[in-house]
Amino acid sequence: MQGKVAIVTGAAQGIGRAIAEGLSAAGARIVVADLHGAEAAASSFPDGVGITADVANEEDVRRLVDEVVDRCGTIDILVNNAGLYASLEMRPFDQIPLEEWRQVMDVNVASMFLTCRGVVPVMREHGGGKIVNISSGTPFRGVPFLLHYVTSKGAIVAFTRALAKELGKDNVLVNCVAPGFTMSAGVEAHPEVIEKLRDVSISARTIQRDQVPDDVVGAVVFLCGPGSDFITGQSMVIDGGQTFH
Repeated sequence: MQGKVAIVTGAAQGIGRAIAEGLSAAGARIVVADLHGAEAAASSFPDGVGITADVANEEDVRRLVDEVVDRCGTIDILVNNAGLYASLEMRPFDQIPLEEWRQVMDVNVASMFLTCRGVVPVMREHGGGKIVNISSGTPFRGVPFLLHYVTSKGAIVAFTRALAKELGKDNVLVNCVAPGFTMSAGVEAHPEVIEKLRDVSISARTIQRDQVPDDVVGAVVFLCGPGSDFITGQSMVIDGGQTFH
């Protein structure tokens, strides 16, 4: 992966930051795209690039792609990690405000459409690329009281499969990683979420311990690297054996 240019969205902290560190260790040049802290996070990577952007905003994504091409010359890897989760209140589906439903769909799904639409022409021009979308184990288990979140993450699985079919001829490979409940910085900022979900998640796993951001990194690095050159359209669940998919 030496010299490859990798955009990781939501990489200023948490799972995104861990993924960026793993890709950097494998030799990629990291572009951190985030709403907050992008420049500071990028400064810890060799020749890192930090760009403040809302990936659910069409103009921001267009600017992000243009700036990466201007500064780095190409885009080889896109990891769509940015999303809403820990700040969402668990409640019955008929109590979810429509505005919140739409916000979750924009941030968790429309953002991936926009970023993929932005980077794919660059990847085509340079002979191919790798896209990894971060979903969740929840749609495979039908987790209740977070219908908008679970629906959005299920949409990512379908999005991945359909886009992989479209882009195979261009050597742009699209895969999906679905983590379980992860003790990321975003989750740790919401003790009420930990209280509700931590123990029940651990007890349901085959590997009964906390899941941490580093647990997701190996799969993403593999899917971004040369060892996955004949893999596309797949969804890999990483939750310590809570879900067999």
